[in-house]
Amino acid sequence: MTNGIVIVGAGHAGVQAAASLREEGYDGPVILIGDEQELPYHKPPLSKTFIKDAAAKPQPLRGEAFYTGSSIDFRPGTRIDSIDARAGRLDVAGGSPLAFDRLILATGSRPRVLKLDGAELAGVVSLRSIADARLIRELSAKTEDVVILGGGFIGLEIAATLRAAARNVTVVEAVDRLLGRAVAPVIASHVRQRLEAIGVRILTETTVARLEGENGRVSAAIMSTGERLPAQMVIIGIGVVPNVELAQGAGLAIANGIRVDQHMQSSIAEILAIGDAASYRHWFTGGDVRLESVQNATDQARLAARTIGGHAEPFSAVPWFWSDIGDMKLQMVGLTQGGDHHVVLGDLADNKFSIYHYAGNRLLGIESVNRPADHMLGRKMLGAGFSPTPQMVATGPEGLKAAFAAFSQGEPARAAG
Repeated sequence: MTNGIVIVGAGHAGVQAAASLREEGYDGPVILIGDEQELPYHKPPLSKTFIKDAAAKPQPLRGEAFYTGSSIDFRPGTRIDSIDARAGRLDVAGGSPLAFDRLILATGSRPRVLKLDGAELAGVVSLRSIADARLIRELSAKTEDVVILGGGFIGLEIAATLRAAARNVTVVEAVDRLLGRAVAPVIASHVRQRLEAIGVRILTETTVARLEGENGRVSAAIMSTGERLPAQMVIIGIGVVPNVELAQGAGLAIANGIRVDQHMQSSIAEILAIGDAASYRHWFTGGDVRLESVQNATDQARLAARTIGGHAEPFSAVPWFWSDIGDMKLQMVGLTQGGDHHVVLGDLADNKFSIYHYAGNRLLGIESVNRPADHMLGRKMLGAGFSPTPQMVATGPEGLKAAFAAFSQGEPARAAG
């Protein structure tokens, strides 16, 4: 009897992998292992709607009937201690060993630990799971002053949400701008301006020296400048680290994540890795990346299932991301590192604009604020391999759509005009 496929990690990547295996016709055993007791759920709402609504419940990725109806053996609250790759076996904490023919690691990532005096105080939290979101929601109901360490997407989403609930919110970022790894300076500046306009205080080029507490609970954050910020809750959002320990212990190659090839196979072919924990050579940029997004997780999961089915093409999905921060829907497509100039469409003052990033005449990616049509067209263009010139972009959405239509119809000469 076949041992089947075991998937470790029941987030977006793991659940999609299980679903895609069945969609691809795999009829052997599929075991999905999650370390939480919850039915797998959507994570993006946790920093927004969930923490502001006391009645909000987790949004399941799939209904319970999906797992039983698809013969997927979902095992919540299960932790894997180690992988014996040679024997094809997992050592399960408190349980019997589990054999596998193929293993998919969808182990995700975890919040980076803050090494700071006072970090152990009650009221100092990070957001990664539904349990974290419940705690933030509970604490915010009895909190006036919140300090958020880290000016990335998660920190700013929470800042906007809690400020809308009339909390006093201060964001502390160590570098000179917000969203330093994620978006262009003009987007970061715009986000800062909009947040400050609603009363979020933002401190850049500043760090926290220590946290103070009373009766075991956090009461203040002491800045490197000596300023004392009252805080009944401190939220840590200084990035994440990939969960590679199981893979590393099994002897898999590690390079800022579990190293995989263009078919999602690790250095041991029977073990695949997908999602936040996987690093790979990106087809578009030629550089090594590890992407933290729902889209990347689900696209890689689908490809992993096809790889196991024996008919996979190299990974070539166009990366895209999004974030809702207050009244700003940020949507990004492509990877813009290495860009040397850009074109702006729309008006920053209207809070509706897009930035088209170029390296020479090659379109690298588009960052949009409240212009979803630009984003959707950008996904189609990059996916089709169409790189409009900056002059085409400058003609506006209608001209750009016409140029792409001409390209799609196999008329590059007309499109170039």
